Amino acid sequence: MRIDILTVLPGLLHGPFAESIVKRGIEKGLVEVNIHDIRDYTTNKHKKVDDTPFGGAAGMVLAMQPLHDAIVKLKSERNYNEVIFLTPDGERLAQGRVNQLSLCGNILMICGHYKGIDQRLRDNLITLEISIGDYVLSGGELAAAVLTDALVRLIPGVIGDEMSALSDSFQDGLLAPPVYTRPAEYNGWKVPEVLLSGNHKKIRVWEEEQALKRTKERRPDLLD
Repeated sequence: MRIDILTVLPGLLHGPFAESIVKRGIEKGLVEVNIHDIRDYTTNKHKKVDDTPFGGAAGMVLAMQPLHDAIVKLKSERNYNEVIFLTPDGERLAQGRVNQLSLCGNILMICGHYKGIDQRLRDNLITLEISIGDYVLSGGELAAAVLTDALVRLIPGVIGDEMSALSDSFQDGLLAPPVYTRPAEYNGWKVPEVLLSGNHKKIRVWEEEQALKRTKERRPDLLD
């Protein structure tokens, strides 16, 4: 998989991609992540990449020219399965969408900033708009890092135990059940006996019951 990310703040993304799962995927050659500075595409001599919105609204908007030229240039070099704009008013990200996107070969992400990007770019060049939650960040960089991490961990070979990713919360529409590790008793706190029984059939039933119980208590909306 190849992921290209357009941003006005590339420094925000270098750290998240230099650690943990994404770093492992890059080192194994299973994913390529390229960060592009939108300022490199501006024709403004002062490297300005924002402008005031029509209509007199407060705030600034990413300028049309540098972002348009950057997208067109990158699209001329390869075919993207999706051109994604990270924005608070996009589709709320869910595991099903992550699973779908993890099968893509090439993805281009656009990090919004200021008040966002010109609607004409959204109408004509963006194929998918994604939000990571009902709140507003200073820009789309952290959202792009979240989406990238969620995608990379699903690529076969990135995680040592691939079944681990398949048993995560939301993969089957439920939250994951509680997990325990050694020792079996610590500070008087005991691991449920069924997990020590060695009876895998009973353990699976217990896990399913606990997953359903936790989902009903914490995220009943998932059961609707």
